[in-house]
Amino acid sequence: MTRESAAASERDYITPETVDQAVGRTFVSDWIEVDQDRISAFGEITEDPDPHHVDPAYAAEHSPWGRTISFGFLTMSLMTPMLYQIYRYPMDGGIGDGYPASYGFEGVRLVAPVLSGSRIRGHFTVKDVRDRKPGQRQVTLGCRVEIEGEERPALVGDWLSIWLTPRDS
Repeated sequence: MTRESAAASERDYITPETVDQAVGRTFVSDWIEVDQDRISAFGEITEDPDPHHVDPAYAAEHSPWGRTISFGFLTMSLMTPMLYQIYRYPMDGGIGDGYPASYGFEGVRLVAPVLSGSRIRGHFTVKDVRDRKPGQRQVTLGCRVEIEGEERPALVGDWLSIWLTPRDS
C-alpha cells in the first residue's frame, strides 16, 4: 500500500449527512502530478497555444521560471478530482439522493505558478452551510491548492456549491 492510498483509507469524508458538523474542518486530498503531458493536453483541448505552457524549449529560454508552468485554469480544474477524494455522496441516481452542483467561486487568486512536474493537493475547509430555498443547500468551501515543497499556494479562494435534492423527496 502506498503512502497516498494509506492516507486515503484513513481519510474523513464530507457527506450530505455530515456537512453541517464539518463546518470549520479542513479536508486534504492526495497529491496530483502536473506534468508536461497534462499541461499540453489542457492547452490543446482549450485551444490555448501559449508557449509559456506548452513549449518547454521556448519556456526554458524565455520564461522567468526556466520551464513551462501549468495553466491557471488547469490548476483550478484539478480541484474537481481533489474534491471527489474528500466528498462522498450517492451517485446511483436514486430518487432523493440529490447532487452537488458548482455554483461558482469567490475571491479566487492564482498566487504562485505550478511548474511542470510539480505535485499539488487541495485543502478544503467547510466555511458555511445554509439552506438557500426548498431543495437547495449552499455549501461554501475555502480552498487552498498547495504546491509540494513550496511555501506559497498555487491558488486560494472560496468554492460555492448547491446541494440539489429532488422536490419529491
